[in-house]
Amino acid sequence: MALDIILKPIRIVTAASMIVAAGVQGAAFTATPATAAQGPESVADLAETLLDAVVNISTSQRVSGNNNVPRPRVPEGSPFEDFFDDFFGDRGGDSPNTPRSRRVNSLGSGFVIDADGLIVTNNHVIADADDIEVNFADGSKLPAELVGTDPKTDIALLRVDAGKPLPFVPFGDSETMRIGDWVMAIGNPFGLGGTVTTGIISARERDINAGPYDNFIQTDAAINRGNSGGPLFNQNGEVIGINTAIISPTGGSIGIGFAVPADIVQSVLAQLMEYGETRRGWLGVRIQPVTDDIAESLDMDRAAGALVAGVVEGGPVDNGTIMPGDVIIRFDGKAIDEMRDLPRIVAESPIGKEVDVVVIRKGEEKTFQIELGRLEDGEKMIAETEAAEEPETVNILGMDIAGLDDALREQYGISEDVEGVVITSVDEDSSAAEKRIVPGNVIVEIAQEAVRTPQEVEDRIEELQDDGRRNALLMIANETGELRFVTVPMR
Repeated sequence: MALDIILKPIRIVTAASMIVAAGVQGAAFTATPATAAQGPESVADLAETLLDAVVNISTSQRVSGNNNVPRPRVPEGSPFEDFFDDFFGDRGGDSPNTPRSRRVNSLGSGFVIDADGLIVTNNHVIADADDIEVNFADGSKLPAELVGTDPKTDIALLRVDAGKPLPFVPFGDSETMRIGDWVMAIGNPFGLGGTVTTGIISARERDINAGPYDNFIQTDAAINRGNSGGPLFNQNGEVIGINTAIISPTGGSIGIGFAVPADIVQSVLAQLMEYGETRRGWLGVRIQPVTDDIAESLDMDRAAGALVAGVVEGGPVDNGTIMPGDVIIRFDGKAIDEMRDLPRIVAESPIGKEVDVVVIRKGEEKTFQIELGRLEDGEKMIAETEAAEEPETVNILGMDIAGLDDALREQYGISEDVEGVVITSVDEDSSAAEKRIVPGNVIVEIAQEAVRTPQEVEDRIEELQDDGRRNALLMIANETGELRFVTVPMR
């Protein structure tokens, strides 16, 4: 059975034998590390001081949909009549396609990091929510304001106004954690409420393809649906990660859970607190891994670094400094052992900072000083460029059509002597599909008039409809230029 990576609310609790200082409202909890080399005999004292700072996150979202589920016939007076009324609602003679809305609720976890009411959770816990409510261990509930989110690392920052100092937990140093260290998770699995589990760190620096900056802590502490956004504690009661994902064929814990390291979390939170958004550094290069073959061809001792496959036009290094074919091996004094190291290290660097970038070019090391741009600005610029380059696309007669440019010729293998408007997709249930029209075919003429753009196709179809025509006669060319005539109804 294939394993699924599930991004669901999850939370981890540190397991260790330790004596914990009494926690007070408005003060961070601390604990004395255990001295035993074996597993903890009990984590009761530690859990007791941390539970009040861990919260449940409840969200609601109103979604719309079509009322296309027929209501079963129920005999009048049946004891099930009220049940069907509640489930199907009052349809009141609405047509099956009448838009209806309903409210969807979800649950997750989070934790307080500041006495004034700052709360951290996962972005996917609160994404698209209309309302966010924080439920505390003492039973109280408060509405939450969204301060900012970072989908790339799946982090969200909330704020509540409790009118009093709140118990909170401090961050620890995730970089000092080692494989085998005991950890503890606290969360809201399956909506049950505050739940404590313990385990060890199973691995570090895991890449599960969840985002561009994957560097997860892996743990075997039980993490289930509803734990997302909860804290992973070390033996001192410090947060060393946010529980974010699990691998499971069933949706339940099988001992493979992942947490975003606290060092990454704190960097993101600092930007969300100051700006309400992230402001990451940007180098402006496209990269790929350095394989053994590539390393040998470049006369490198070993496969390491990030190979520059391209330079973004208008980016920070679009000035002839770093070039395609360069291998970046150090950035701002930090070694780039693997390709995935570079995006994370660059993103964590301040915008406008001048950094030394060491590359291998034609077997020689070269150092360049680069001033970093802002990633978010770069992404916007790239998106605008791609949108401007995207061919005009129109849907007509059950077909998506676009102007025939060099990229589409190459994509569909269309001969250079074929002119017209290329068909990029065909609706399965359309008359065009019944006529065996397929993507890659080219509309050369409509009713014996040549067409070269999607707009000309639209105009010609509209003329035929105004003339009272029921069918459009299309001259279609395949990729080699072979022609045929097809009539397509204009319904």
